[in-house]
Amino acid sequence: MLSTFLSHQWKSFWRSRNKAGSIAAQVVLGFFMLYFLIVAIGIGLLMETIIGKISPGANPLIIFNGFILYYFLFDLAIRVQMQELPTLSIVPYLHLNISRKTIVNFLNIKSLFSIFNILPWFIFFPFIFVSVMFKQGGLVGVAYLLSILGLIFFNNFFILYLKRKSINNVAIFGAGMLLILGLVGLDYYEIISIREFSNVIFQAVAKYPFLCLVFVALGFAIFTVNSSFLKSNLYTEELSTKDDKKASTDYPFLNSFGRVGELAALELKLILRHKRSRSSLVMGLLFLAYGFLFYKEKQLASDQFGTMLFAAIFMTGISIVTYGQFMFAWQSAHFDGLLSNKINFKDFIKAKFLLFTIGSTVITILSSFYGFMSYKLLLLHLAAYLYNIGFGTVLVLFFATNNYKRLDITQSASFNWQGVGATQWILGFPFFLVPILLYVPFGIMNKPYWGLVAIGLFGLITLLLRNYWIKLIVNRFEKQRYKIAEGFRE
Repeated sequence: MLSTFLSHQWKSFWRSRNKAGSIAAQVVLGFFMLYFLIVAIGIGLLMETIIGKISPGANPLIIFNGFILYYFLFDLAIRVQMQELPTLSIVPYLHLNISRKTIVNFLNIKSLFSIFNILPWFIFFPFIFVSVMFKQGGLVGVAYLLSILGLIFFNNFFILYLKRKSINNVAIFGAGMLLILGLVGLDYYEIISIREFSNVIFQAVAKYPFLCLVFVALGFAIFTVNSSFLKSNLYTEELSTKDDKKASTDYPFLNSFGRVGELAALELKLILRHKRSRSSLVMGLLFLAYGFLFYKEKQLASDQFGTMLFAAIFMTGISIVTYGQFMFAWQSAHFDGLLSNKINFKDFIKAKFLLFTIGSTVITILSSFYGFMSYKLLLLHLAAYLYNIGFGTVLVLFFATNNYKRLDITQSASFNWQGVGATQWILGFPFFLVPILLYVPFGIMNKPYWGLVAIGLFGLITLLLRNYWIKLIVNRFEKQRYKIAEGFRE
């Protein structure tokens, strides 16, 4: 039966409305996944060398042990925002002689084919094979492998279970977010040390390899709980959402985001089909060379990140700034139609966040060639990226609710000041000033790397609180929508 489901999914892809666009999108996604995997393999194979440069004289295995739980805690935080529930149009199957167990098994298996589950193999396993098995013995190496696999399974099915439960109970989702934030905060203020805790646990695994079965048991337990919950709520859940069916889009990678992905796909079509919006994408690619003006060998050697911070924020957030500064105005020609249609404003705002995140992610990946100049620039870009998708997106959308100027997106962007007002100029000050203010105290204390951590942590915290910001912006948008519509009619 699983092969039948796969066959149906395959036919659905090839019979979609825009097969050529779908294939192109999959090729692009495949390219980025391949890039991530190559980077992950490089990190895994060179991890001992990287540890030696960062912590000279330290035992690589101790540093590695302390890093494991850090990684999976960060992985949990990212999955909360990025990992989507595996989708399958199961309503047509429910009345057939197909057991719910079979459908649930397919959904669970499908969820495993995620970049979040694949990356750890290439990050951790090369180090385990090279530095653990040959030095600690094959049994210890296998124990590490099983422990990592158990953590991958746990994170995957825990997030799926948490998201499914939070559909009907937001408090569960909030409690999970508070737990992650609490652990990060306790570690940041050195009340507890996740690194030391992780090191103690995996030193115990190295000494007593059978302890790896604890991680395997945790993964199996959450898999069982998730499967049981899905099996008992499969039909009810589909009935409760039958009036909110997800339409397929011309961009299959957005399908997994449901109604939000559909709205994002419509806006992506708008961007690509009009001169002015399309130029915002071109501008983002052109400004990838901006770093050559700011990144100098002398500054890199002395860790002067403060002088390079503006360029990093600008490059990784250029798509957010150039497109986001005219947010809502891009749809000024049909804004009245949007207000009169049955569109959930929460989904509408979420679609904006989704496009911002995708755009910033792509630009950040493309800008990673600066890593050939120095690995320090990768750390700088990572901090800037977290700030942009966390705080930057919130700031841009909040200011957009004060933009009432109509925009003609069919005109060229060159020397075109239509739609530009005080809002666009004011937006730039907090957008670029906040990260600099966060960095300055650490720069004065000559702790440049802690300054990057502060910026990245600030961005990550605001990213984890995205649901709160969405609610805030939706409330603001509902109050301002008629003023915005009136301005767009002028």
